Amino acid sequence: MDNNSTHDLHDKRLADAWATLQSHADKGLPLHTDPSRLAFADPEFLLRRETRGLRMQLELMKPDIEMRAHGIENTVVVFGSARFRSEEESGALIAQAEAAGDSVAAERWRKLARSSHYYEKARAFGKLVAQYSNDREPEDKLFVCTGGGPGIMQAANRGAYEGGGISVGLAIALPMEEEANPYVTPALSFKFHYFAIRKMHFMMRAKALVAFPGGFGTLDELFEVITLVQTRKAKPVPIVLFGSDYWKQLINFEFLAEEGVISPNDVKLIEYVDAPADAWDAIKRFYKL
Repeated sequence: MDNNSTHDLHDKRLADAWATLQSHADKGLPLHTDPSRLAFADPEFLLRRETRGLRMQLELMKPDIEMRAHGIENTVVVFGSARFRSEEESGALIAQAEAAGDSVAAERWRKLARSSHYYEKARAFGKLVAQYSNDREPEDKLFVCTGGGPGIMQAANRGAYEGGGISVGLAIALPMEEEANPYVTPALSFKFHYFAIRKMHFMMRAKALVAFPGGFGTLDELFEVITLVQTRKAKPVPIVLFGSDYWKQLINFEFLAEEGVISPNDVKLIEYVDAPADAWDAIKRFYKL
């Protein structure tokens, strides 16, 4: 990163303002309203209902500035269940539950273990993206971008890491959410409060979406992208559904077309694949790479 972009962090006035807040935190002291405190260093002011717009703007600006600084212009967004773990980790979790005598947890992990192959396939796909981009010019590079969490997200980031590339993680602050997975590039590991701003960052640089099997979060993101492309609010991008049996059983897009609630051409926005190479080929065909 250009040192000129961070020189303000060492300005004494800013350092003093931050030191005051840090001192309160270190001593466990509560902060109280203080009109004399600098506005941008006043958390109580920034957390007011009236300043919500400022907070949203900051969540938009911070990742945007950092990604530009690291040359992240084009991404391949990978979604999927946070609950699918690697075959090795699934086995360990089953054994741990059985050792604790927790039959309910053991059965839950055994059920999820049936989908561990998706973790390995997402990992392989992330590696393909990274290996393609390693020797490309900056403007032609593609970077894996995920929600930064465990499961399929971790697998894609892990594959990019193993392929010698960097990758992005856009995590969300939730009570049940874990820390960002260890394979996200640290300088590109972001955390959001607002789902809406996080979604904007997923789409701002997305050149493709690859959706692995998942739950509500995966469906939310998938339909967000389909709707934006269908309504031409976003440029057409490959929308790849990984795991044809899963997706065709879960959602009958042809039925929607038969009922007339979407057009037959809308069904063509989606492509089903079952192998990492096929997912990558779909992207390459679309962009004639």
